[in-house]
Amino acid sequence: MPHFYFREIWTPMRLIGIKIFQDDQGSIWYKLFNGRRRRIRKSSVS
Repeated sequence: MPHFYFREIWTPMRLIGIKIFQDDQGSIWYKLFNGRRRRIRKSSVS
């Protein structure tokens, strides 16, 4: 299983429980409340 390092991107949606993250490879992920992270978009780096 791959290991990812995430940093949170602050947005106003965080106030209602939706968090946005970016991993070390540039992919964007979201997390709803206390659920698991799901990928929105893969990085465009080849």
